[in-house]
Amino acid sequence: MTVIAAATAASTLAACGGGGDDSGGGSGGGDSSANEASDIGITETSIKLGAHFPLTGVAAPGYSEIPTGAQAYFDCLNQAGGVNGREIEYIYRDDAYNPSNTSQVVNQLVLEDEVFAIVGGLGTPTHSAVLDFLNSEGVPDLFVSSGSLLWGDDPETNPYTFGWQTDYMSEGKIIGDYIAENFPDAKVGLFLQDDDFGEDGEAGIREYIDDQIVAAERYTPGNTNVGPQIAALQAAGADFVVGFNVPSYTALSQLTALQLGYDPQWFYSNVGSDPTLVGNLLNNFSQGQVSDASLLDGALTTDYLPTVDEPDNPWVQEFQRIWDECGGEGELTNYRIYGMSQAYTTVQALQAAGQNPTRDGLVEAIETAGSEWEGPVLAPFRYSADSHMGTAGMSISRITGTTTEQVEPVQLTDIGDAEIESYDGEPAEVPENGIPNEESVVD
Repeated sequence: MTVIAAATAASTLAACGGGGDDSGGGSGGGDSSANEASDIGITETSIKLGAHFPLTGVAAPGYSEIPTGAQAYFDCLNQAGGVNGREIEYIYRDDAYNPSNTSQVVNQLVLEDEVFAIVGGLGTPTHSAVLDFLNSEGVPDLFVSSGSLLWGDDPETNPYTFGWQTDYMSEGKIIGDYIAENFPDAKVGLFLQDDDFGEDGEAGIREYIDDQIVAAERYTPGNTNVGPQIAALQAAGADFVVGFNVPSYTALSQLTALQLGYDPQWFYSNVGSDPTLVGNLLNNFSQGQVSDASLLDGALTTDYLPTVDEPDNPWVQEFQRIWDECGGEGELTNYRIYGMSQAYTTVQALQAAGQNPTRDGLVEAIETAGSEWEGPVLAPFRYSADSHMGTAGMSISRITGTTTEQVEPVQLTDIGDAEIESYDGEPAEVPENGIPNEESVVD
């Protein structure tokens, strides 16, 4: 799996601002003063983008909200004039978190719908099924909703694919460093999804606290009995457990630990830690015996985006306005914030690609300008010709009820032997119109 968790800009020109400047400019596009049908999925008036998400099935809770956030942002953008006078046509299809379905829907998006690019396709096992196809077809494969290294560490093999969120290895390094500094005597157990998600996270953690780890237990997605894994961690004497798991397995691990009378310090990766969703899952799985996320009180987690429990954050306020004006049913959630933030980066990429973008020009624009983009993401991107990795850092927070409190500011790192350092950058200002300032994203 592996997505990260988390997710989600006003409906009128005054609220959403003027994104309709058709003066052109930027790398990767033409120099014409008029819009042209410059590539597949690009007309004089529209840009067609596609995505795959689990709108149904076991992974739908939470993750199905991500594209609704992106859709709300694009709808507000379109009402404000779009990108260089083109509206975004956003088509997202259901793959039910099944790789076979992913192959079918992405083939449809590319060959029948003829999208210009795929944006934000969700999940490691699902998106892995279409990685080779998209790159062989020369389709920009932007900002995959997963922290696998597959999306960014080998641009030579996958030149059209880009990550977006912090990768799991870098997250593991930041977590391991925090434990080494603050819990040097802890006996650490690992609760891991048995795929790249867990493997990458474990590799990062072990760079810093290999000698503190007393057990590493893995679960297979779909097998809901995690009793043997949690019991094994307890038997090993682990008094600090780090979980690289999806939200449903956060709930399952908490319920199992409660049954066993096991109460270690918990640290869940960003993917599995949304307290509102976990609280709903706890209520469902326990048939109402546990009605909220109170079991998570005191657990630690990581962040790379602002969250809904920060109502004074300017980005959250902007996203709330966008959801109120252009969103659908339901409330603003972290998953919708994720989708809106991803859409914001997508607009930066399209702006940087110029007035009449091409697929290859879009890739070049991200490699050239992407590392300088600012926005809601808490840390810089790592985009270049040599790296298509996404954001480079995370903060660490403690969960209390449905809110979190930061306990360590943003730390930066990269895969491999890159060291960890504190980020001294200032939070990016929200553009007055809710749309990236074009002069800040072009080369």
